[in-house]
Amino acid sequence: MSDQQPYGQQQYGDGQQYGEAYPNQGYDPYQQQYGQQQQAQQQQQPPPQAPAWPGQQQAYDDGQAQQYTQQWQGQTWETQMHAPVSQAPAAPAAVAEVPGTPYLPPQGAAPGTPGATGDAGAAGYGPATVAGNARITDAQRARLEGRSPIIEPGMQPAALTAVLGLLLSGTAAVGSYALVVPLVVLQAVTAAGWFRLNGMWPARQGIALAFAGGVTADIALLAAGRENAPAAILGTLGVWVLLTLVLQLRSHADPDTRMYGLMATVASAALAIIAAGHLAAEPDAVTVGAAAVAVAVLARALPLPTPASVVVALLAAAGAGVAVGGMTDLGSEGAFLGLAAGVCALIGHRVASYDYPSRFVHFTAGVALPLAAAAPAVYLVGRALA
Repeated sequence: MSDQQPYGQQQYGDGQQYGEAYPNQGYDPYQQQYGQQQQAQQQQQPPPQAPAWPGQQQAYDDGQAQQYTQQWQGQTWETQMHAPVSQAPAAPAAVAEVPGTPYLPPQGAAPGTPGATGDAGAAGYGPATVAGNARITDAQRARLEGRSPIIEPGMQPAALTAVLGLLLSGTAAVGSYALVVPLVVLQAVTAAGWFRLNGMWPARQGIALAFAGGVTADIALLAAGRENAPAAILGTLGVWVLLTLVLQLRSHADPDTRMYGLMATVASAALAIIAAGHLAAEPDAVTVGAAAVAVAVLARALPLPTPASVVVALLAAAGAGVAVGGMTDLGSEGAFLGLAAGVCALIGHRVASYDYPSRFVHFTAGVALPLAAAAPAVYLVGRALA
């Protein structure tokens, strides 16, 4: 047996050092380095002082922490494996309040600079703000600036309305079957424009249903004759309202969406069917009324103040009624028909101008609604004058 003391009998309290108790373990530089650093920190600790105020105590703690932080100079695993982190820049003393108003791009800015009009990333809009979304609609901006949010169709849709009105006026003098051609175009544009005016797009089924109602009314009028026009128009309208109700009840959409779609489809079909009143009216009345609508819409599109433009449009409609009425059997009484058709046309024009509509609305509802709205006046006033 060896004279070496067993492992279990070695004690730390016998005054032996770590190397003496375990001679086979060798020299530990980390233990010695830790002991030297601990001894140096104990020597550098200041003597205890009396309690100080909170501000002085905080300054003392900061200075002591800085002193201890600078004491460690050896390389550790963290300093070898991680890159040093630089101190973040100091925050400004005060931050200016963000106004939150929309930023308007500078006039004449270069296309490549931020905020320029031609820049695709910020076309017409400014940078984001902490006050909310600065991207407002044109209608909201117009209301904030005190301007009217209503945009009228303009001269190009008015020109198309005038062309379609003149086609109705000319073909009415030829015959009923010739009148059907521009009338079908009017009914199709009316159905599409009304759905787009109500923000429902695409709505192919609703547009097709409303257009089919107008065509059905045309066929019923051609089959029944002008003497039975009220029964043909009202009968078609009743059937189409019932058909629309049945189709909407079969829909799986939520109740609000179904109700909104029901109202839009019924109104669109009603306008397309009512437009068939041009086919039910006397040919001379259609000739005078359609021409009066064409002249009234063109006059309304002139760059004049709104009250003056309305007055000029109504006078032009009455004048066109007198001029075209002289070519027919109505004579000077065509002024009443022209004035009535002009009033209805301006109502349809105003409906198509509602709340910053899109360009598609102007070239559908803006073109068709003046002529479709004038159909009842052409039928009723024409029969009264005849």
